[in-house]
Amino acid sequence: MQMMKWSVMALAIAAATSQMAYAEEQDDAMAAENVSSQAASNGFFEDADLQLKNRNFAFYRNIKNNAPDEQNYRNEWAHGFMTTFTSGFTQGIVGFGVDAFGQYGLKLNSGKGINGTGITQIDDNGEAAPDFGNAGGAVKARISETTLAFGQQRPESPVFATGDARLLPAYATGTSIASDEITDLHIQGGHFYSGSGQTVTSQKGELTTSYSGTDFNTADYIGGDYAFSDDLSFGLHAGQYSDLWNQYYADLYHTWNISDDMSLSTSLNYYKTKDEGDALSGDIDTDAYSAQLSLGVGAHTFSVAHQRVDGDTPFDYLATGDSLGNSIWLANSVQYSDFNSPGEKSYQARYDLDMSTLGVPGLSFMVRYITGSDADGTKADCSANGAFCGAYGKDGDEWERNIEVKYVVQSGAAKDLSFRVRQATWRANKDLGDYNGAAGGTAVDEVRLITEYPLDIL
Repeated sequence: MQMMKWSVMALAIAAATSQMAYAEEQDDAMAAENVSSQAASNGFFEDADLQLKNRNFAFYRNIKNNAPDEQNYRNEWAHGFMTTFTSGFTQGIVGFGVDAFGQYGLKLNSGKGINGTGITQIDDNGEAAPDFGNAGGAVKARISETTLAFGQQRPESPVFATGDARLLPAYATGTSIASDEITDLHIQGGHFYSGSGQTVTSQKGELTTSYSGTDFNTADYIGGDYAFSDDLSFGLHAGQYSDLWNQYYADLYHTWNISDDMSLSTSLNYYKTKDEGDALSGDIDTDAYSAQLSLGVGAHTFSVAHQRVDGDTPFDYLATGDSLGNSIWLANSVQYSDFNSPGEKSYQARYDLDMSTLGVPGLSFMVRYITGSDADGTKADCSANGAFCGAYGKDGDEWERNIEVKYVVQSGAAKDLSFRVRQATWRANKDLGDYNGAAGGTAVDEVRLITEYPLDIL
């Protein structure tokens, strides 16, 4: 804490000196036709943003066909307050800034025996805590179009991304770099060593994995995305989780504008995961990929997707504390299931309706159905750690249906207030349900009611 205090003071002194020394240079740079983001900086407070987001979350889940002594019903309601401060950068060749956050969760309804949805914190007695929260931040420096940051952050890489699927978002602690020096090319990288979860609020929480539940010490990643045009982009990324795996990712996105109100979009996503070092989760050699086609016709979008996992273990990805991460950029990773079991082949049909073109701006509707089959987890290597041994049967099948309705207020005092209803129905046979199913069940019905209201304070 003392070291951080002196570091912040040193940054503040350096910032003030830079502002005085380069004030005249900044005026000249602003007059130029092409200036970098740092040359165009207005200052630490002048470009700052302070936002308070309210999130109200009601979560109901009914779990069927599980063992008599296991939980079969979850029903919780909570409210979250998320305050984020994003500073600008001080003026000068090198700009300095700070990003900070504070978040607080308040239980509105829960109880022993019906908790466990992930929107409340569970205490040592198995009860939902009345409230919980955490705070943190990161210091950052920028030169031209390149930014270096250290502290608590929310990385968004296909091989390392924290989650935000419950009441409060998760953070990871470490160092990141992002660069846009080359037009249309975005490069990012990072080194992270701990994180918080959706209810595990310590910033010194474990980095772990979503399916094997294997803790590891550090994660390193690097990657880039290049936009050839407004309609075509390509990305390559790589990550290493220490003594666990090396993971590589590639994607391609393309949109063909057939006419003014018709377009065809294509997305291709591919992961290669191979164990490395001490192979803490055992032998892993997995290929996972998906392809999706979406036809947009006016207010309507029709999509189909195929996803496949080739390997003896499931496609696994980051978790921090008790929070699943977002580094699974596959088409059939949906509300409840990821359809990522070993050997699984899955197909999706989806329909979206944007009511804004039909006279109701802000209202949207989505329904999709996904079916997966041929999951086989009996070939996992048990000679090492064997994290996946016995986790799956030989002929796993599952399906899921999602329905979502969302409305966003478009104007007035309540502008950007959103209401969302998400419903999921999931069914599986016992070869999948024993591992994927919550509390061991093979059938799940759930409803999530989410209200969000962002307020711009500064």
